[in-house]
Amino acid sequence: MKHLTMALGLLLGSFAATAADMSHGADNFYKSDTLTSEKVTFKNQYQMNVVGNLFMPKDMDKGAKNPAIIIGHPMGAVKEQSSNLYAQKLAEQGFVTLAIDLSFWGESDGQPRNAVSPDIYAEDFSAAVDYLGTRPFVDRERIGVLGICGSGSFVISAAKIDPRMKAIATVSMYDMGSANRNALNHSQTLAQRKKIIADAAAQRYVEFTGGKTAYTSGTVHQLDADTHPIQREFYDFYRTPRGEFTPKGSSPELTTHPTLTSNVKFMNFYPFNDIETISPRPMLFITGDQAHSKEFSEDAWRRAAQPKELVVIPNAGHVDLYDRTDLIPFAKLTAFFQQHLK
Repeated sequence: MKHLTMALGLLLGSFAATAADMSHGADNFYKSDTLTSEKVTFKNQYQMNVVGNLFMPKDMDKGAKNPAIIIGHPMGAVKEQSSNLYAQKLAEQGFVTLAIDLSFWGESDGQPRNAVSPDIYAEDFSAAVDYLGTRPFVDRERIGVLGICGSGSFVISAAKIDPRMKAIATVSMYDMGSANRNALNHSQTLAQRKKIIADAAAQRYVEFTGGKTAYTSGTVHQLDADTHPIQREFYDFYRTPRGEFTPKGSSPELTTHPTLTSNVKFMNFYPFNDIETISPRPMLFITGDQAHSKEFSEDAWRRAAQPKELVVIPNAGHVDLYDRTDLIPFAKLTAFFQQHLK
């Protein structure tokens, strides 16, 4: 009986590590029956194919000029994770929406896969404006952008030099530059930063001479007693049926993990510098009051010029706002874009 009890305990422990927390309306793979959807492909300025999912209401007047919103996925994710959900919920409110895969991720071009290039990521959003602004059913003067997690910092970077983005919103934003230079709450020392940079530089020799590509960070693939709560939060989304998705040509072992040698490029990424120059275009920052990433939305909001707004969602963590429809303020996002893309 003792051995049976132990075996049962191990089984239940394994189940607890992989069962998805579907509370608060978690619905990452939501499919709307009131929309049309189409996979589209367009070129960025580097002649790389960017792939996206285009959504619009079935009853939309394609003879009219309609407002549009571009949605970017969390860093290390793909359009099927969080951004498709946001795109559909906003399209149901009358917008044309486009959820894109950033270059090097998902179905978009870029080699090596999972490479980090903040400049190209920002360019992808401008390329999406190129695409939408040349559709006969889109009003090119009414295009907004929405970035989730790391894409929040990429849309800000893009909007600073692309005035065609008329309204900018972020959800659970990560400043990917600060997160890599300083870690959360500035907990990383300069010596630790330099060690990361040195390791990446040494790895360049390995890969230049034909060695195996190394990957870094991302979400753990199994839980144990010592797994950090933040990693558990990401695990519940990326490693369970709640949000797990492996793009064609990738593998579960590589999903969410950027290449080690390219990830240090984030050290040179300062998306909030000159953020005030986006004004008078409006900015909306949405974060959870329990989000470990809240510091980034607060920092951006402090630096931004008017009009700007910071919305803090009670009882919401960082990943909660990826897919928990009971917590995501879709009404607030709808009102923001309706007001500023009218």
